[in-house]
Amino acid sequence: MTTRETAIDRATAYYDSGTFLTDLRRRVAMPTESRPPADTTRLRAYLEDELAPATSRLGATVRILDNPVPDAGPFLLAHRHEADDLPTVLVYGHADVVPGQDGRWRAGLSPWDLVVEGDRLYGRGTADNKGQHTVNLAALEQVLAARGGRLGFNLKLLMETGEESGSPGLHEFCRRMKDDLTADVLIASDGPRLAADRPTLFLGSRGAANFRLRVPLRAGAHHSGNWGGALRNPATVLAAALSTLVDAQGRILVEGLRPPAIPEPVRAALADLTVGGGEADPTVDTDWGEPGLTPAERVFAWNTLEVLALSAGDPAKPVGAIPGTAHADVQLRFVVGTDWQNLESIVRAHLDAHALPMVEVEVLQAVPATRLDPGSPWVHWAKASLHRTTGKIPAILPNLGGTLPNDAFAEILGLPTIWVPHSHPSCAQHAPDEHMLGTVARESLAVMAGLFWDLGEDPGNMCP
Repeated sequence: MTTRETAIDRATAYYDSGTFLTDLRRRVAMPTESRPPADTTRLRAYLEDELAPATSRLGATVRILDNPVPDAGPFLLAHRHEADDLPTVLVYGHADVVPGQDGRWRAGLSPWDLVVEGDRLYGRGTADNKGQHTVNLAALEQVLAARGGRLGFNLKLLMETGEESGSPGLHEFCRRMKDDLTADVLIASDGPRLAADRPTLFLGSRGAANFRLRVPLRAGAHHSGNWGGALRNPATVLAAALSTLVDAQGRILVEGLRPPAIPEPVRAALADLTVGGGEADPTVDTDWGEPGLTPAERVFAWNTLEVLALSAGDPAKPVGAIPGTAHADVQLRFVVGTDWQNLESIVRAHLDAHALPMVEVEVLQAVPATRLDPGSPWVHWAKASLHRTTGKIPAILPNLGGTLPNDAFAEILGLPTIWVPHSHPSCAQHAPDEHMLGTVARESLAVMAGLFWDLGEDPGNMCP
């Protein structure tokens, strides 16, 4: 008789046997960088040579489809249908990685070689996202085997190859393929757990809007002795402009860029969560940001305004001259309810009110925020499943502090979205020395096997 424990044991045996490392090593060795997007050959090869066979083993029909955006990477779309009266889950992941940054990894490491040092599995994509989708595909395969060739639900799988370059074409693909992507719930994995030892669910993501402030006063620089006091300094003007947007303690000063009050279910979900505290985590500045909020509320339930870059003159070799121009790249991370669509006009009006009409504002890109209600039946179901598998109370994040293309699923496809991350906060994601933790990978295999088993165990109750 097959049981839930059988599926979980098979999933952890997949790790203990070394097969997980073998599969991940092969996948890490494929440099599927999506930036610059000059050649999509490797992206397509990863789908064809790696993911299509793995998905076919699930008994799914696999298609590799072109991106609606010319020269952008393709999509893999797979479908396994068991019965019309069963729930359908859409599983998402991405095959691309950020640039390898060869030569910047510490001695003994390479972005394209899986290196195991104790609990750390080094290599580009181990945390984001090859390690994570390897866990999910393996868990599905073990549940299928444990249940004698059945999942107990219908499966759709979508794998994109451009998430690290802004998911070009994903939203249009979802619009065009909406019937093919119809499901009852999205279950996906990306990003970090709240802490390495605490299973985590997040239900959406903060949005992000990048904008540039420019102060283009004159064509060139002028001697600071001959002209100082007679010429307006664009760097000084820019610093003054920034100080009107966010104060010295990180509090947003523009009312239109602040979010609505934190909903009570969101506040309750965050009540027992602690940000940081891991071995390699930075020390949290408890006095930074919006007064009266906990660090968890600031990261997961509030807006932040971050200055990403400042430029005026030559920072590497400053000279005694008043620069002609200055600019700053600024990012607003925001939660649901923020008027992000009118960001440019809000900032423009604010700067004009502070007598700074010479500061230009340009919105560069923006991704909406999403958030599933923490009271959703799907959240209660997933939380119970993770607790049953691990014996731990999962952390429930109403939304990730970072940003994912979750709006494609939540808004275009209209799905409740459940994300189960398999990484940890200090994984060096997007940086040299990226790594996954073996203990987290093994526990995540058990978590996902349990979750997928539970989805097929009592399908009559699984469409809240």
